[in-house]
Amino acid sequence: MQLLWVVVVVVLGVFGAEGEEALCRILGSPEFPMLSKEGDVTIGGAFTIHTKISEPPMNLIDFHFAQTMIFAIEEINNSSSLLPNMSIGYRIYDSCGLTLSSMRAVMALMNGQERTVGKTCSGQSAVHAIIGASDSSSTIVMSRSTGAFQIPVISHLATCACLSNRKEFPSFFRTIPSDFYQSRALAQLVKYFGWTWVGAVRSDNAYGNNGMATFVEAAGVEGVCIEYSEAILWNNPREKIARVVEVISRASSKVVVAFLSQWEMAVLLEEALAQNLTGLQWVGSESWITIDRLATRRSSAVLSGTLGFAISKSKIPGLREFLLRVGPAQDPNNTLLREFWETTFSCRFSSQEEKDSGPRQSQCSGSERLEEISNPFTDTSELRFSINVYKAVYAVAHSIHDLLTCRHGEGQGGNRNCAHRDNIEPGQVLRYLRDVNFTMKSGERVYFDENGDPTAIYELVNWQRDQAGETVFVTVGNYNASLPNGDKFAMNGIQIVWAGNTLKRPRSVCSDSCLPGFRQSEIKGMPVCCFSCIPCAAGEISNLTAKCTQCSLEYWSNGDKSRCVPKVVEFLSFDETMGILLAAISMVGACLTIVVSLVFFCFRETPIVKASNSELSFLLLFSLTLCFLCSLNFIGRPSEWSCMLRHTAFGITFALCMSCVLAKTIAVVIAFQATMPGNTVPQCSIPLQRISVFSCTLLQVVICVLWLALAPSVPFRNTAHATEKVILECDVGSAIGFWAVLGYIGLLALLCFVLAFLARKLPDNFNEAKFISFSMLIFCAVWITFIPAYVSSPGKFTVAVEIFAILASSFGLLFCIFGPKCYIIFLKPERNTKKHIMGKGHKHKSKNQALRGGLSSSGLRL
Repeated sequence: MQLLWVVVVVVLGVFGAEGEEALCRILGSPEFPMLSKEGDVTIGGAFTIHTKISEPPMNLIDFHFAQTMIFAIEEINNSSSLLPNMSIGYRIYDSCGLTLSSMRAVMALMNGQERTVGKTCSGQSAVHAIIGASDSSSTIVMSRSTGAFQIPVISHLATCACLSNRKEFPSFFRTIPSDFYQSRALAQLVKYFGWTWVGAVRSDNAYGNNGMATFVEAAGVEGVCIEYSEAILWNNPREKIARVVEVISRASSKVVVAFLSQWEMAVLLEEALAQNLTGLQWVGSESWITIDRLATRRSSAVLSGTLGFAISKSKIPGLREFLLRVGPAQDPNNTLLREFWETTFSCRFSSQEEKDSGPRQSQCSGSERLEEISNPFTDTSELRFSINVYKAVYAVAHSIHDLLTCRHGEGQGGNRNCAHRDNIEPGQVLRYLRDVNFTMKSGERVYFDENGDPTAIYELVNWQRDQAGETVFVTVGNYNASLPNGDKFAMNGIQIVWAGNTLKRPRSVCSDSCLPGFRQSEIKGMPVCCFSCIPCAAGEISNLTAKCTQCSLEYWSNGDKSRCVPKVVEFLSFDETMGILLAAISMVGACLTIVVSLVFFCFRETPIVKASNSELSFLLLFSLTLCFLCSLNFIGRPSEWSCMLRHTAFGITFALCMSCVLAKTIAVVIAFQATMPGNTVPQCSIPLQRISVFSCTLLQVVICVLWLALAPSVPFRNTAHATEKVILECDVGSAIGFWAVLGYIGLLALLCFVLAFLARKLPDNFNEAKFISFSMLIFCAVWITFIPAYVSSPGKFTVAVEIFAILASSFGLLFCIFGPKCYIIFLKPERNTKKHIMGKGHKHKSKNQALRGGLSSSGLRL
């Protein structure tokens, strides 16, 4: 068993100092509730009596709730009108605010092990209803466990709207309003004060996430925008809390909506104080807005002027006197009462061992007076949450009373569904809870709607300072969800103190309204209510409103945007830098090609030129010259003739170029195939080369003629890409024709590359295939890149991209095919010999003779 307690300590991680082991034994031992009393019927309780968040770990607020539950039960037991001659017992467990320990608590409440030790289990729950828990996450776990067994759970603090789902939580009720109403009330609040730009911080649990989701939805309906939305938990590393505070401090919004539990708010407040986060208007949820330990003089630097909705204040006659009697004198063996006393008076009930070891802390006598103490346990000035525990106990008592007297629900009209006091089942209490309807001593009516929720009524609380400088909670308005929409939210006329303890309401808007002559422009990544005010764009004029009027397609606005004037016509011209640069590169390429042609003509009798098939080489150089020159046709003002000539000239010249490269590749392959034994080279290979070049080029000519005949390219005034100008460009006319021309060139290039790649293992001294492979790789890479660039580039840049592709691919062919030959001609003349071309080894003369024959037949003379 001792190992079990160690495991519980590790898993729960609740405590961190001395006394943890004994407390975890209690938590891990479901047969021993922390507070209990037998009765004819039993009500269970689950409260966060201990928590790692606070120091000391005992949570006096929830211990106050537990004692309020006991007070209400004792009050009912002493009543002669409600459940007369019948006693109510209780079993109260510590949920520690953790889902795992809450599960253990509810299992203990349902199973009642102490009743079944050594006996046969009766199969009946040990309790008839459960009050708790003190947070939404723990309550969700408890309600899911009890729903199947029809054990009602009534929470005094769980506000998550998700708990209103009757299909998922059929046995859940609560005496605190659902966040479904609070979130909408908060959205209406920020809208009421004109705050359309707010930040949001939430607890990263069911309470915060569901509540904030509802707030964001309602804020959107109200026209309120959320700048940021951060989530934290009390046990997050300080680095994360610090990051959230930094986000808040850097934000432009001056209002922070904090949908946090008191524990998350406490850690956030500490970090805000450490970073001196001041000057913000805080809007809080009911969980922390009236927590005294947060409203200190120290925290007023950050939270002064805070606004938020709180549960209405209440009074419970006799509760304070009851609380002041709580102490170890009631039950000296009760560990929890002793710990409460030690926590309250900062003393210890020492054991004999501690006496022997010497004094370490003041000793508790048990005669200390609670009347002299002011802390959350003894505070009964407002009882905003304690009243919910009180009402929950009375709701259970009234439902049991109605069950026994068959006053409402299924018991009405006969006794066959009425229960005997010795045979009351939780399911019967559940059914009567749905119809419970009674009035408290204060005059407040208590009932549940079809979802198990009470009427949502809130007070609007403002943090103000009294004359002594202490923070007080002043009610400045109220919200009643049961009233019509226009009457739900109302102010009571009391002066509100705002952030920084000033009377001037802070402004928190994302953008001010735009002045005449400007227009609203949405900011990327920001909500729709955030915009920048910028002058009307070119092509628009302002008529003294926040909107701009668009000029017609052929016009744009003048400098002061007072009237529309004809738009500037844009095209790639010879007068601009880009046009001059491209034209110069084109001419350099053409001149360089002509120079190479002259070099080849002058060295036409050398082996390197002869081996390159002079006829195809000169034809290829001629086609490359045309390729460089055809790019000039893309520059200048588009006309009908220039538009028709642009792509057709480009397509035909490149088809001729690729045809020549293809013929050269085939010639090399045929020549070296002849060197293999048994292979012969056709003597008609040279005419075949000419025919192949002519045929391949002719097919492109046919495509271009059909394109021009059916849908030629024409000048087009493009007004879609820019509002301030007209882009004069050539419309391709037929996209099929345009891509057919490019596709045919690509097909020829692919054939060249494949054949050159297959010939890569031919003798290196005379292998032109590898240079053709490199040139085709460059060619294909350029034109594959061209396609997306061409499609995405607007206006004259489309033309520039196409010119660049033409020049780049032309230079690639020129340098890769003819560069190595010029290198040998000028820099390595010793390699420009027949011996080097044919290879140094001549041991197999028959092979060399076959090679010479193959080269000769293929037009590659040595």
